[in-house]
Amino acid sequence: MAEPIRYYMDQHYPGPVTEGLRRRGIDVLTAQEAKRCGLPDADQLRFATTEQRVMVSFDPDYLALHQSGATHAGIVWCPQQKYGIGMLVQLLELLHGTVDRDSMRSHVEYL
Repeated sequence: MAEPIRYYMDQHYPGPVTEGLRRRGIDVLTAQEAKRCGLPDADQLRFATTEQRVMVSFDPDYLALHQSGATHAGIVWCPQQKYGIGMLVQLLELLHGTVDRDSMRSHVEYL
């Protein structure tokens, strides 16, 4: 059976998105909870990969890391002002329900 994706939220991602996903039973870890705020993006992506978590961020530096060939468990990215909280929760829930961990490996999902 395919394993569901788990999320790792960048420190700047809105807390209400995390809360909304958790209310829906989705496994989410934040940079704050992992005590990793302020660390370089490459270190954050390595941590997410080691933990088999999909990195969720507004930061385009993660796209550059992907393009440089960095391996990762997946990246979800969109421009910061594109969606409100409710839509972000819905889109991340939809992705969680349709894509598994294997499908997300070294893949970027643009919201």
